[in-house]
Amino acid sequence: MSSLRLRTLAAAVALATATVGALAACGGSDEAGGEAGGPVTLRLGYFPNITHASAVVGVEKNIFKDKLGTNVTLETKTFNAGPAAIEALFSDAIDATYIGPNPTVNAHSKSKGEAVRVISGSASGGVALVVKPEINSVADLKGKKIATPQLGNTQDVAFRYWLKEQGLTATKEGGGDVSVVPQENAQTVETFHSGAIQGAWVPEPFVSRLVNDGGKVLIDERDLWPDNKFVITNLIVSTKFLKAHPDVVKALVAGQVASNDYLHKNEAESQQAISDHIGKITGKPLDLALIQQAWKTIEFTNDPIPSSLKTGLDHAVEVGLTQPVDLNGLYDLSYLNEALKAAGEPEVAQP
Repeated sequence: MSSLRLRTLAAAVALATATVGALAACGGSDEAGGEAGGPVTLRLGYFPNITHASAVVGVEKNIFKDKLGTNVTLETKTFNAGPAAIEALFSDAIDATYIGPNPTVNAHSKSKGEAVRVISGSASGGVALVVKPEINSVADLKGKKIATPQLGNTQDVAFRYWLKEQGLTATKEGGGDVSVVPQENAQTVETFHSGAIQGAWVPEPFVSRLVNDGGKVLIDERDLWPDNKFVITNLIVSTKFLKAHPDVVKALVAGQVASNDYLHKNEAESQQAISDHIGKITGKPLDLALIQQAWKTIEFTNDPIPSSLKTGLDHAVEVGLTQPVDLNGLYDLSYLNEALKAAGEPEVAQP
């Protein structure tokens, strides 16, 4: 082989090597995607209700889609209860989900701190004890049946702990001074109307539904927390997906921040979007007047308020519904603070 041909071949090899290196470097770009910017599917879970408005509006208004970019396909799945969402995440059916604090703790505990990370807040508030008009005090609750959404769920824990603070007893079996009746929220609307129960500690929009059916708010849970703030919904991601696709998670959190910004600046459009989106999922749009009524009790915040999650866990332990859990490592708020900084908003403290 001539020296000219050898030099030509060497130049070609050098050019190919440089090209491969350049392509590899492109994999570290800011655009969401997989290795070397390849396509990725993000499977996101959420509930079709008002306390998950960040997710509902983010999907309906394509806010997540825009932030995720062309390399990421967003697939969504809706749930009606936290345990089902956690089961889907554990079985690798979804990658991230909006969810309440108690299922978040359960997922962390069952996986010994390995399976999930809280990457953002979403909403605070929106929970109350609604009772029949003749109930005017804590003492009037004695001998009454009061519903909660599920034994051991976030609202059930809050109610049982509050009763204990008031000096009233309530057993897991439904005995004690106050009979706690765990049942699905939709059923609670019916049993409250029929008189089978005399009240319920529930989230919106069921608070507003019971009030509209003649009930009254005896306790607004916001009044029980410092600065009236407690987490009702946060955003978690599987650690497996987080490690594999940190750029996608970064874009998802940016979408969460953008969605809450939209909620704050466009209330009427957001409320209509929630009604329309729930209608697409359930076949019946959620009444707009009900959304507007419930809206006043919820604060859409990117802060996951970790202190309230820890306090809720302590309450669950105190009423005998769970064992102590080490929450170390549950939160990774680095992507949230990056998104907040980019949006010109105050950062939140990493617990």
